[in-house]
Amino acid sequence: MKTKATMGIAGILGAFLIGTAPAEAQIQPHKSEIHVYAGELFGDDLTDKAISGRTPKLDDDFTYGVRYGYDLTESWGLEVSGGYSSSSTKDAAGGDTNLDLGILDVDAVWHFTPKARLVGYLVGGAGYAIGSLDHHIAGTVAGTPVSIGDDSGFTLNAGIGAKFFATKTLMVRVEARYRYLDRLVNRFDAALDTVETTAGVGWRF
Repeated sequence: MKTKATMGIAGILGAFLIGTAPAEAQIQPHKSEIHVYAGELFGDDLTDKAISGRTPKLDDDFTYGVRYGYDLTESWGLEVSGGYSSSSTKDAAGGDTNLDLGILDVDAVWHFTPKARLVGYLVGGAGYAIGSLDHHIAGTVAGTPVSIGDDSGFTLNAGIGAKFFATKTLMVRVEARYRYLDRLVNRFDAALDTVETTAGVGWRF
């Protein structure tokens, strides 16, 4: 997981070396952007205790979504995004089960090369994450039978990315984010430290 995430971040940083010359296409105040994206969400432990000797985990899986952004100035913008991952648990007592994950974020975006054709940016914010298990995780903890269901909680994120303007309105976007998830299950819950790497296309209007 760490190797793939590191390669994604390195690719984004490396892209700045070949696209920082000024161009006509750039971030402009009071413009809107709409983006669609897809990528991978790298999981973490779901519980802080072993269930029947095994610790269930959120598996690494495909994620996708849509983002709407509004540029307040050349440097600063706001963004609202909705994402979805049809993931699963692994190492769960009684076998793996599907765990669908929906996330809604509100973020601040700082463009640190707003006049370049390749616009680098930092992003960070907060939101809400909703987990949905197909069925409960059943097992024992210290010899006591337990049944664990899904839950929801807040999420925090921070990341780095780049927008390459192919035309005045069309862009390609790549990004890597660290994501903190408060909880996704309703008993013995553990906070999750995850990473998302995504790529997509966007339109400015």
